[in-house]
Amino acid sequence: MRAFLRILTVVFLATATVVQGQTYPDYQELFVNDFADLLNDEEEQGIRTKLERLRTESGIEFTVVTIPLMSDFDHNGAIEPFATGLFNYWGVGDATRNDGVLMLVSRFDRKMRIEVGSGYASSKDAPMKAIIDDEILPRFRDDDYVRGIQDGVTAVILNLTGSLPGEQGMNGFQKFLAKIKRGIDALGEWLLLILAPLLAIPAQLYRRWQRNKPRICPTDGARMTRLSEQWEDSHLQQGQITEERLKSVDYDVWECPKCDHQTVEGYRAWFSQYGACRSCGFRTVEGDTTIITSATTSSTGLKRIDYQCHHCHNTWSATRTIPKKSSSSSSSSSSFGGGSSSGGGASGSW
Repeated sequence: MRAFLRILTVVFLATATVVQGQTYPDYQELFVNDFADLLNDEEEQGIRTKLERLRTESGIEFTVVTIPLMSDFDHNGAIEPFATGLFNYWGVGDATRNDGVLMLVSRFDRKMRIEVGSGYASSKDAPMKAIIDDEILPRFRDDDYVRGIQDGVTAVILNLTGSLPGEQGMNGFQKFLAKIKRGIDALGEWLLLILAPLLAIPAQLYRRWQRNKPRICPTDGARMTRLSEQWEDSHLQQGQITEERLKSVDYDVWECPKCDHQTVEGYRAWFSQYGACRSCGFRTVEGDTTIITSATTSSTGLKRIDYQCHHCHNTWSATRTIPKKSSSSSSSSSSFGGGSSSGGGASGSW
């Protein structure tokens, strides 16, 4: 009996040590806590708006959390006990109904979990697993964390309520019309994806015709010839050569065979990350953005954009104000409702 009590004491002390070592992040707000910085401000706000409306219309608290690693919080191993502990530490959901939901993404562990309140029992385990496997993980495997989180949030809300945010309170016919509209909108996106290349063809053909049409020398009226790529660089400025190397602008050089008159014509790339330099004027500048202070619902944020020219090597920085995050009446409460989880939900890895 004494030996059994001694073993029990050792187990208890070991468990207590583990619990003491475990830490959890404190939440900054109720809806999106992007500690891994996977979302930009606009993407965060889009998700936040959905979750705020869900809370307003149904009373369900649903929060999204991203972290770099669980080991940052002294946890090594499975994501399930960490997610359950975090859920209960924050108290997600109504304390009476226990209907809260937590979506946890541990980026560099490549693990995620949708933890649900104990009020659901095991009824949401299979649906959450299907959402993870069908909607989220395929995106995560392509490193598209934003789309994975967005699609996952939408699918969870639809499963919990049978409606999307904004459709609560609609009658059956209104929901039917809303569903048709979503289908049309989705079809519109697909049509845009299909038609965009087709619509670009006429513009590309026009540019090709424009670049290849005969040029007449303004000096003597002779027909000019276009120099080959290997010869045209000797007639371009160094900044123009840099633009061609960066593929921000492509140049043609036309020359008159009689009087040697030359014409240089530039064609901007359809899509380019490079802008015009304020010093040399060439489209050889790129910017790198750093968030200095994140925006909150009570204050604006600040970001710094560092510019560098790849031609004249001029560098400069500019600061921009990040607008406040919008706040609705649903987010007036600064704390969760005290709900708890008994470990229900589903997990996935990629």
